[in-house]
Amino acid sequence: MSSLKITTIQTDIRWEDKVANLAMLEQKIMSLPDKTEIVVLPEMFSTGFSMRPEVLAETMEGPTLEWMKKMAAEKNIVLTGSLIIEDIASDAAKQKNHYNRLIWMLPTGQFGWYDKRHLFAYAREHEHYTSGLRRLIASVKGWKISLLICYDLRFPVWSRQSPPLLGAAAGSAEYDILICVANWPERRSHAWKTLLQARAIENQCYVVGVNRVGTDGNDIYYGGHSMIVDPLGEVLYTKSDVEDIATLILEKQKLQEVRTKLPFLSDGDRFVIEP
Repeated sequence: MSSLKITTIQTDIRWEDKVANLAMLEQKIMSLPDKTEIVVLPEMFSTGFSMRPEVLAETMEGPTLEWMKKMAAEKNIVLTGSLIIEDIASDAAKQKNHYNRLIWMLPTGQFGWYDKRHLFAYAREHEHYTSGLRRLIASVKGWKISLLICYDLRFPVWSRQSPPLLGAAAGSAEYDILICVANWPERRSHAWKTLLQARAIENQCYVVGVNRVGTDGNDIYYGGHSMIVDPLGEVLYTKSDVEDIATLILEKQKLQEVRTKLPFLSDGDRFVIEP
């Protein structure tokens, strides 16, 4: 059974200052002392949770993606986090839209992306960004990894594992790790912590939640509470109120033991999510 080493970077984000944020994050990434395989940054890591995409958005050929390619190659890691992207819609209108887009950058320079499905209407995100329509499940060393952005965490159907097909091997599942990157305010931190554990328990997977700390340009305080949770809902790591970098090794054997001894996924309901 394989293991996977994953690093979380909980950091303050300089408000709408891409140059400063990329320089700060580069220093943190390049100073990682141990060999790691996946490095996770918060939501909108280059700007903070801004509703000014018309000023801050980049294209998929922009400097932040190039920076991610450079970091991933130099450290031989998968690097992930979300940023503000302007892209052309896939429909016939070919309209330019703005997305809160998570990038899954491989050390080879190849990448996948996931657009935030659930836009945070409470902060008027839906007025500035376009919702995503598809999930992204990545693969690393035989581990399957599902990706979410912040508010997505509140909607369990979007991340719910489908029951294994009849005849599937014991412990089979759509994914093994759920990663959620966030700018989740401290005043709702109880929900953040509870939902991370709930998603781990109901999907029998590891959950990695990476949040920011500090105060943003709207005077909203973020307490972090980044967390890594095991398939039984036990917290393996968490940190609040300060910048922190943590590296943990996740074990596939533990995951398989939980799913085999407690085959709860097989009793789940089958469903279809409409676009």
